[in-house]
Amino acid sequence: MFKKILIANRGEIAIRVMRACRELGISTVAVYSEADKNALFAKYADEAVFIGPSPSSQSYLKIENIINAARETGAEAVHPGYGFLSENTHFASACEENGIVFIGPPSHAIDAMGSKITARQTMLAAGVPIVPGIEEGITDPEDAAKVAEDIGYPIILKPAAGGGGIGMKIVQSSEELQPALASSQSVARNAFGDDTIYIEKYLTEPRHIEFQILADKKGKTVYVSDRECSIQRRHQKLIEESPSPVMTEELRERMGYIAVKAAKAIGYVSAGTVEFMYSRGDFYFLEMNTRLQVEHPITEMVTGVDLAKEQIRIAAGYPLGYDQSDMRIRGWAIECRINAEDPLNDFSPSPGKIKRYRSPGGPGIRVDSGVYTGYVIPPYYDSLISKLVALGKDRNEAIARMERALYEYIIVGVKTNIVFHKAVLRNARFRSGDINTHFIKEENIIESVKSVAAEDYKKGASLASALGADSRQIAAISAAVGSYLSQQKAGEKS
Repeated sequence: MFKKILIANRGEIAIRVMRACRELGISTVAVYSEADKNALFAKYADEAVFIGPSPSSQSYLKIENIINAARETGAEAVHPGYGFLSENTHFASACEENGIVFIGPPSHAIDAMGSKITARQTMLAAGVPIVPGIEEGITDPEDAAKVAEDIGYPIILKPAAGGGGIGMKIVQSSEELQPALASSQSVARNAFGDDTIYIEKYLTEPRHIEFQILADKKGKTVYVSDRECSIQRRHQKLIEESPSPVMTEELRERMGYIAVKAAKAIGYVSAGTVEFMYSRGDFYFLEMNTRLQVEHPITEMVTGVDLAKEQIRIAAGYPLGYDQSDMRIRGWAIECRINAEDPLNDFSPSPGKIKRYRSPGGPGIRVDSGVYTGYVIPPYYDSLISKLVALGKDRNEAIARMERALYEYIIVGVKTNIVFHKAVLRNARFRSGDINTHFIKEENIIESVKSVAAEDYKKGASLASALGADSRQIAAISAAVGSYLSQQKAGEKS
């Protein structure tokens, strides 16, 4: 087993990996930027290395600096977390070339899934079902028009080199195609330096379902569990749960078999996620994330498998200690991503100082976070404050525990999306499990957030008082509610 691991990431995921290392008896090295010099993860590690004066994300993208930090501290391996360099082929190769173990898949596997077009072609050759579409990238408007007619509207345009929903455009008719294509190409060119687009059939009432897989260096691959990730805004996941409300044992076996098949097709090793779109009984390969997912805690909660530890063990050459028949799902888990953003203002980021912080607890609650009272959330990175997870014996209990945890969660000083999560969990359609990737828009959840906000902030002020918030903080909460209600009334009158 490794003696020392460098974590090439920040925030809650850096702490999550460090916790796994501490339980395994492995020393840890953090790397940090100027903006993160007081961050919890930098203090939690056994060692911390400053990797650049830049306060922005660029510090965490400088491969040479991270490799040098690993060599100087004697770290035998590097864990990339998620985001930043986690799916960067050059980084994985640089680790390999410097005799440092990259805790993740081999660079060729990352490369195989790095382009959506290459991924589609690879999966098609392996017999994995894919959404009807083209197998080659496209840049010419006339070619795009012909392909769209052949596939049939509605279609979706996706940048070939990108991810995270950036540049995606849904096109309902031929009249919409050309302006949508120009817009998608412009975004792709600016974001990824490549304006190649590929076209797929747009599915009706799609659900986003993914399968967690583990693959060791001995050739064994298993699927661990399924996750439902359909509550999204602009293709960004906000609430995830395991298992999926639509899942049956027969469907899980079929989809899990395909997920394993997809991983084996590229010689995958480590933890990874195969993502599918599900629509009216059919499912199709979407993409493969060659890293640990943000939502991995819900899989850990319902299976008891520590995915971070398994990643480390696999990288160290240990075989998986179980077979597919050993994988069992017990209970139901839901994860809410708690972000420093304002759901009443188009989810705009809300960086700043956390003046009061108290996380929830009690039966079935897990909080993965990297903040504390007095911590300043910088404006340079993702706005994630924590991942709040609730486990119950069934979906109803998981929802009830999550609602209770959201009620207990106190964060003063920055705006958060807690009220958004409350509005979703109170929605009758969500509670029935009838969801898809258009849920937020179809249910007009933002309007529900407005009505929930006033009621819950009043309760929140009372709870904040009980938990020790001072009068100025409570007054600030009340003032925020009053200001919001005044704005709403003014808007209604106009």
